[in-house]
Amino acid sequence: MTEVTRPAILRRELTKLDLIIIGVSGAVGTGVLFGTAGMAALAGPGVICAWLLGGLMYLTVGLTYIDLNALYPEEGGPSRYSLYTYGPVTNMINALCDLLWYLFIPPIEALGAVTGLNSFYPHLVNSSGDPTFLGSLAGIVLMIVFFPFNYFGIKTLSHSTNFLGVIKLALYTFVALGFVSLGHWVNFHGMGGFLPYGIGGIIAAVPLGMYAFGSLRVLPDFTEEVHDARVIPSAILWSLLGQTVLYALFGVALVAGLQWSGVHILPGNWSSLAKLQGNPFVLLASTSGREWLLGFVLVIAIIGPFVTGYIYQGAGSRIVFAMARSRIFNRRLLEISKNHGIPAISLLLTMIVGVIIAFIAAPLPSIYNLLGDAVVAGYLGFAVNPPIMIALRIQGKSGCFTSKFLSTIVAGLAFISASLIVYWSGWPDVPYSASLVLMLASLIFFMGRVKRGLKNAIWYIGYILFLTLMAYIGSEGALQVVNFYWGSVLVALVSVLVFLPWGVGSRQEVSEQVPFIPGQ
Repeated sequence: MTEVTRPAILRRELTKLDLIIIGVSGAVGTGVLFGTAGMAALAGPGVICAWLLGGLMYLTVGLTYIDLNALYPEEGGPSRYSLYTYGPVTNMINALCDLLWYLFIPPIEALGAVTGLNSFYPHLVNSSGDPTFLGSLAGIVLMIVFFPFNYFGIKTLSHSTNFLGVIKLALYTFVALGFVSLGHWVNFHGMGGFLPYGIGGIIAAVPLGMYAFGSLRVLPDFTEEVHDARVIPSAILWSLLGQTVLYALFGVALVAGLQWSGVHILPGNWSSLAKLQGNPFVLLASTSGREWLLGFVLVIAIIGPFVTGYIYQGAGSRIVFAMARSRIFNRRLLEISKNHGIPAISLLLTMIVGVIIAFIAAPLPSIYNLLGDAVVAGYLGFAVNPPIMIALRIQGKSGCFTSKFLSTIVAGLAFISASLIVYWSGWPDVPYSASLVLMLASLIFFMGRVKRGLKNAIWYIGYILFLTLMAYIGSEGALQVVNFYWGSVLVALVSVLVFLPWGVGSRQEVSEQVPFIPGQ
């Protein structure tokens, strides 16, 4: 009898709990340690409210993933949704935006862990905070160490994250509660009040926190490796709740743990927190008189970025895999390991690019600044989701939201949130990410990889150029013609009143659309 050889497939082994731990532990990292102090410099104790507001803004983003994943439950889905409504060109730009996010985060997190290791072996980072050549080599080693966490199967990734991720989250919670126990409660009311800079301070602080809300989109990337894809919506919501609660707790921790004389700041001068050098929580722990607290802060500065790094390396390989399905990349990248059930060549390519980025970090320390560019690109990639939601309702399709009115409200709020996050990122993060994405898209287009759907992508290209212009003239831009508040209002209104309906109207006719065929 002839033996039948079964084709290698992705393995459905992730549970709801696995997804939640991946979502929360993949998000919480060094950003909450550094970002909280910067937010408190703008909002004072209102930093707590700023974190909560950021969570509400990102909720709208998460709801679009929930809705579209219900219609298109596939691996790397967020980099494929636009293909079915707008065609190959929009999808190419959208996917390249996503790819930039995923390619840069693992090496940046590896170098973040190197910075933590420098506290124990002070030869990895120079006086400017940039990696030395030895630090760059350490970053490469970590990028390679990330690889087996992903290569040996999705079960290995989930088991590792269930172990290390839970330890990581427990340590973060323990550290936050340790600072809360310092109990400088007067900071909440006696240093200019709870809102020393008013509601405006909260709004101004939110942009600094939005970098921390990003890992929710990782969950749909593993859709075809989830045992029951119907658990993805609740996993996204629980992940967001876990992130938001922990971030708000760190806001409380900073305010309660702040001893003004210890950091040499005049009591009540919240804005001076932005000038603190190094990890703010390391400085606070150093002056708290509790040596054990300092030790734990140094430990989470290593384990935090380490866990985030290998999670994003694995998720990034699923984006490469999805782009190969869309024929943006070579179909060879669709190869799945028969032994481990993962996109092996896509994973190897993702690791190699990350190693290169980590390697050039020593001669080109400005590579650190590309994290902001990568995050901006990620939100530019997300921005196609809201018009897709509305366009699908017009065509009679619906995901989780059966009400056209409710889906339109969610889509509108999500589009505003994404637009504001990009605008708030400022100059030059926005133009760098926009120009890189459009340059790569143009290169692929003219190489003949993508041949249809250019007219359906004009709104998207115009949207990216509009945000680039606003970043240039805004309060965080080169010209600073428009102040923060009026610039934000203008971006929100133009986005939702011009580009959202333009995007909806630019959808392909049903007869032109690529049909959704699971697994292809």
